Amino acid sequence: MLPSIFGENLFDDFFTDGFMPIPVWNGRSPLYGKHAKNLMKTDVRETDTGYEVDIDLPGFKKDEISVELKDGYLTVSAAKGLDKDEKDKQGKYIRQERYAGACSRSFYVGEAVQPGEVHAKYEDGILRIDVPKKETQAVESPSRIAIG
Repeated sequence: MLPSIFGENLFDDFFTDGFMPIPVWNGRSPLYGKHAKNLMKTDVRETDTGYEVDIDLPGFKKDEISVELKDGYLTVSAAKGLDKDEKDKQGKYIRQERYAGACSRSFYVGEAVQPGEVHAKYEDGILRIDVPKKETQAVESPSRIAIG
């Protein structure tokens, strides 16, 4: 076996780059390649008063990230573009691994949570979102109706 460095292996692309394009082994996303599973890694911590959500978004600027609360779902989206004219100014790329595109994740937080109660902060590539806990509402038990 050869050592793997940074999740890369000499034979990573052996079965997926045309030699044997088997869909079972082809775990790539067309946008982010084989490392798509590493985007938006998320930790959720429960506290006495709410939930702390930490999402890894390295390489994104604050203005490339949006947080939206709609119908009880908290959606975090990030979009990034690469300067295509950069290669004309500085030569031809031999290998390009940086990505351009968009990604998003949604979390159900309940319909009782209001946008003004959710707070977000982006620092050092990590988006921290604080969501308050709300009282869970009891679901009505169904009433049986006699059939006559």
